[in-house]
Amino acid sequence: MNPAVRRLLRQRSAARFALLLLLLATFGAALLVVPLPEVGELPRLADRLGDVAPVAAVLGGALLLVALVPRTFVTLASGAIFGALEGAAYALGAALLAAALGFTVGRLLGREFVAERVRGRLARLDGWFARQSILGVVTVRLLPIAGFGLVSYGYGTTGARVLPFLAGSVIASVPTAFGYAAVGAAAASPGDVNWFAAAPAALGLVASAVLIRNWWRAERQRRLAPG
Repeated sequence: MNPAVRRLLRQRSAARFALLLLLLATFGAALLVVPLPEVGELPRLADRLGDVAPVAAVLGGALLLVALVPRTFVTLASGAIFGALEGAAYALGAALLAAALGFTVGRLLGREFVAERVRGRLARLDGWFARQSILGVVTVRLLPIAGFGLVSYGYGTTGARVLPFLAGSVIASVPTAFGYAAVGAAAASPGDVNWFAAAPAALGLVASAVLIRNWWRAERQRRLAPG
């Protein structure tokens, strides 16, 4: 191993950050080799779990999300097992728990390393994350830059505040939660789905567009304001 790398890894913050990268690399490799089950086969699993199925759905969905499984699959599966409305609710619960877990792991393993090394523009970017409101988190979540779990880990390494992050993560998840849960329910039981259950998705998309527009206007005004 390179001597400079060895010296770097002797620092506790660098060793923890390396552990975070190793964890993410392991999850990414697992996604490539471990097949995901067919959504239509999942309702039988809920029958076997009985009354604990909702708790298992939230906990299991959260663990899948922190393992970098796409939220689309988790939401489709929840809809296939529980139906559109109930499945969307459990998928949102899983998203909230996963956001908290990913943020906590990122904060514990990566924040000190990042804080010690950010300079210049990166320091200003880190300050922007630290000042972010719920609206800012919603905007970042809606941008197609990375998966749900990866964004959670990344936020933990910044100076972002936990409560706006969690609230923004859930709000940003609402539009697709209802839409994909309805699709999952349709895949499991064609013809039995009340498609009005997907209406919140349309409302959420409109709300998301309004939020992004307002954020963009606020950013433009801030940049044009005299120093």
